[in-house]
Amino acid sequence: MALYESIAFALFALVTVGSAAGVVLVRDVWHSALLLGVSLVSVAVFYVLNMAAFVATMQILVYVGGVLILITFAVMLTREDESAIEVTP
Repeated sequence: MALYESIAFALFALVTVGSAAGVVLVRDVWHSALLLGVSLVSVAVFYVLNMAAFVATMQILVYVGGVLILITFAVMLTREDESAIEVTP
């Protein structure tokens, strides 16, 4: 069983590091917020692997459910409409 846990840990470590790097490197704010959600959910998987189900549940409810939704609403409310911008020659 330890082999499967090591494989799961390595897989989710790659997912966490990759998505965290994507949050910083991606130019689009919407895609960055989605990658942040992937990163936070994969951190919750680490809590599950450490037998801390309550902390994993709170990670998903508070951070993914709260912070990520707040970022998503902020992005949607502050985004400029590209069709409304007029260019004068």
